[in-house]
Amino acid sequence: MSTRRQLPEAPYLAAATGRKPSRIPVWFMRQAGRSLPEYRELRAKNTMMQACFDPALISEITLQPVRRHGVDAAILFSDIVVPMRAAGIGLDIVPDVGPVIDNPVRTAADVAALKGLELQRVSAVSDAVSMLVGELGEVPLIGFAGAPFTLASYLVEGGPSKLHERTKAMMFADPSTWHALMGLLTDLTIAFLKVQLDAGVDAIQVFDSWAGTLSLADYRTHVLPHSSRVFAALADYRVPMTHFGVGTAGLLGAMGEAGATVVGVDWRTSLADAAQRVGPKLALQGNLDPVVLLAGWPVVEQAARAVVDDGRLAVDAGAAGHIFNLGHGVLPPTDPGIITDLVALVHSL
Repeated sequence: MSTRRQLPEAPYLAAATGRKPSRIPVWFMRQAGRSLPEYRELRAKNTMMQACFDPALISEITLQPVRRHGVDAAILFSDIVVPMRAAGIGLDIVPDVGPVIDNPVRTAADVAALKGLELQRVSAVSDAVSMLVGELGEVPLIGFAGAPFTLASYLVEGGPSKLHERTKAMMFADPSTWHALMGLLTDLTIAFLKVQLDAGVDAIQVFDSWAGTLSLADYRTHVLPHSSRVFAALADYRVPMTHFGVGTAGLLGAMGEAGATVVGVDWRTSLADAAQRVGPKLALQGNLDPVVLLAGWPVVEQAARAVVDDGRLAVDAGAAGHIFNLGHGVLPPTDPGIITDLVALVHSL
C-alpha cells in the first residue's frame, strides 16, 4: 500500500469525510471527455481503448478539466470495461454505441471460463496515477470502477441495453450462475480499485449505473451482497468511497448500507429526501440534471443555486456533507464555458 498524500485543505475530501470544507466542492462525472475540444483533438488520433491504456494520454485527459474549469477533484480517465479487457475478455468501445462484447456470457460454462485481472495489463493505469499525483498538487484524484452488476449487464447483454432482459433473466432463472458471475466480477472490481489505490488515488467511486433497473427486493438479494464486498475489501485504505447509480431513488437506503462513505444522487431525487433515505453519517454527491447545462446560463444559475440550497437542507437533515455534481455525466454537446462558469458560481456561494 502506497503512502497516501495528505491534502487536509482539499474541499472535496473535507466534504466527503464529514469535515467542514472551505467552499462547496464541485466536480463532474465525465468532466474529461467529449464536451472539451482539447479532448476531441486527442481522440481524433486515438481510439477509446488506446487512450485508456496509454499512461501519457490518461494523465493528459484527466488533467484537462482541472486546468480548464478549476474543479475540486480530478477523476481518472478510464472506462468501466478496462478491467474486463485486462482480464482477457474480448470487447471494444464502439463510437456512438458503447461497449460491445465479442462473446457474451450466458451459461455456467461461460462464467467458468472467465479469468481474473492480469495486473501487468493495467500497468498503464498505475503509471498514470503516479504521474497524476505528482501533477495535481492540492487537487485530489478519484479512481473508479464499474460495480459488479453494471459490468455483468454488459457481459450478459453483449452491449448496452435499455431493459437488461437477458441479465435479469439469468438472475431470476439461474441464481447459482448469476452469483458465480457476480463473485468473479466483484473480485475483478476489487483488484482494479486496489491497483489505483496502491498507486495513490485519494478517493474512489463505484459506478452502478444500471442498478436502477431493479426492484429494492431484487437489488438486496442479487446485488447488494456483492457491492458490499467491494467496499468492505477497500475499507482499510481509509479513503472516501462513493456509490453511484442512476434511477436509484428506491434503492438509496440499501446503497447507503453497502459500505461507501458518499452516496451519489441523480436529479430525480432531492438531496434533502436522499439524506433521509440513506441515513446519517454519509455524505451526498449531486445532483444537477445534466440537460440543464444545455438550457442557457440563466436556467443553469437558478438550478445550481437550488441544488446548493438543497444540499444545505440535506446537511441539516443529517448528511455528513455535500459535494456538488451532476446527477449523471456531462453531455457531449455541453458548452465548456458554461461548465467553467458553473464551477465559479458554486465556489462563490
